[in-house]
Amino acid sequence: MYFDITGIILSGGKSSRMGENKSLLKIGNKTIIERIVELMKDIFSENIIITNTPDEYKFLQLPLYEDIYKWKGPLAGIHSGLTYSKTEKNFVISCDTPLMTKEMIQYIVNFQTRKPIVFCRAAGYHQPLVGVYKKQIIIEIEKFLSDNDETTDKSFHHFLKKVNAEIIDPQDLLFYKDELFFNVNSPDDYTTILSKYN
Repeated sequence: MYFDITGIILSGGKSSRMGENKSLLKIGNKTIIERIVELMKDIFSENIIITNTPDEYKFLQLPLYEDIYKWKGPLAGIHSGLTYSKTEKNFVISCDTPLMTKEMIQYIVNFQTRKPIVFCRAAGYHQPLVGVYKKQIIIEIEKFLSDNDETTDKSFHHFLKKVNAEIIDPQDLLFYKDELFFNVNSPDDYTTILSKYN
């Protein structure tokens, strides 16, 4: 159990590809968000949820905060999480990764680096929505999100290229599987994830 790291669960997306709130879909007898919350509570003593629809998540009995920069994507969610967190070091996870494990999270958290962001290159992609973020980058995020120059690339990945992130390759770990980072974004993804539980 980590007492000096806050768990930040991002659940603020529009779920446009799914057509309904993907975090509230059930796998077995629990919703995806319940699975994420149970996992995070087993690792971190303090956890918060960032969502623009807080009423939907009151049943989880965790602190709920909205984006300060509304509808600007996952980076805005991370910004709010870092703003409301009471710890310098934070672990961010999106609400649509139900196969993530305690071992993988602990590996990322314990990875030794002085860089303020740590995430994996896994399953063929960078996975920044499962990673460590330090409060010290709040000012950089605010500058990025408040830049009104329409010619500037405002994507999350563009921001990550601008900052000093530690990108780790976990493929050689005994407990690693590509599916740990599987995102449930579409009805087909949901069908795939249900098949893994049958």
